Amino acid sequence: MDMIPFSQAVDIVMESDIIMMESEKVSLKDSLGRVLAVDVISDMDMPPFDKSSVDGFACRKEDLGNELEVLETVPAGVWPSKNIKEGCCSRVMTGAPVPAGADCMIMVEDTETLPSGRIRFTGTLKKDNIALKGEDIRKGDIVIRAGSLIRPQHIATMASVGHVSPQVSLMPTVAVISSGSELVEPGSIPGLSQIRNSNSSQLLAQIEQAGAAGKYYGIAIDDEKITFGIVQKAIAENDLVIITGGVSVGDFDFVPSVLEKAGVKILFSRVAVQPGKPATFGLHPEAAVFGLPGNPVSSFLQFELLVKPLLYRMMNCNWKPLTLKLPMAMRYVRRSSDRMALIPVKLTSEGTVFPVEYHGSAHITAMNETDGIISMPVEIKIFEKGEIVSVRQI
Repeated sequence: MDMIPFSQAVDIVMESDIIMMESEKVSLKDSLGRVLAVDVISDMDMPPFDKSSVDGFACRKEDLGNELEVLETVPAGVWPSKNIKEGCCSRVMTGAPVPAGADCMIMVEDTETLPSGRIRFTGTLKKDNIALKGEDIRKGDIVIRAGSLIRPQHIATMASVGHVSPQVSLMPTVAVISSGSELVEPGSIPGLSQIRNSNSSQLLAQIEQAGAAGKYYGIAIDDEKITFGIVQKAIAENDLVIITGGVSVGDFDFVPSVLEKAGVKILFSRVAVQPGKPATFGLHPEAAVFGLPGNPVSSFLQFELLVKPLLYRMMNCNWKPLTLKLPMAMRYVRRSSDRMALIPVKLTSEGTVFPVEYHGSAHITAMNETDGIISMPVEIKIFEKGEIVSVRQI
């Protein structure tokens, strides 16, 4: 299968005929990080009444030049018992209802209390200091649209309109398999020629962060029959399957053939990108399947750029990565320009972009300092200092 441009790989993934998630109701406290499936509609006006935005006195503007009789004190949570009439006012706390008849609130610090108990306005009225009924939201307004990724501020909005059981997309279940006889689990001491399996822990964390449900299927040793059995089981039990390693062209890199044997239609298996050239994607009637490179930086970046967008699409999420336009802090030169390059970068306090020291796709600790990724197009070898680049935050 021919190597394709990375942009084409993205299009194939995002335009593929995948399983779309159904929805369920969850409690408000369990909705953080989920994708809203149904619009949230306000059940009331917000504010629900004309309310004071300051601690002060509810008055009539035409009376501000006169001494005013204080009728009552209205704390938050209490409805006024008296209307404001000529020559009168009421003391009203922030957030409390403004009595009928008043058309402004004057702040306490702009008043003087007289020996008679009356008050006199000593300031200049610059604004009414009243939050009007319904000025933020009207009953029946859509306050959060379906497809939104629920964040803490969305939870506050839902709580304010009494939407305590939001309808959210089901979380896709994602299988994670690491391939390679050289791998041992993180809690083990590697022997000669062995390395710890960091990919699975990394991917499970990325899956959780994307709002999906990861399931670990262990290490598949370099045995085609054993690998086939694990892959077949993972496909049957999940919406999406990720297998790392075994997707290159070595004698023991038989993952693409295993996927085809399992009924996966391979849509691409080589991408013109560095790192991540052997990234593979295919479809099975029951699941989407990714074969990612075994090097941890490659698997990290390809998850961020290929897998995560697909997961959000499966949940009908209106997600777009945050991209910043910033200048390079230094001149950056690469040796080869035959593929698009993905360059981990950190953002400086001066608002510039600084490439992270990076020794290759096995150098996972380089990602600890990474704030984002910049891409260098094919045939471009140099970014000059000060050149504006697009930073995709991760």
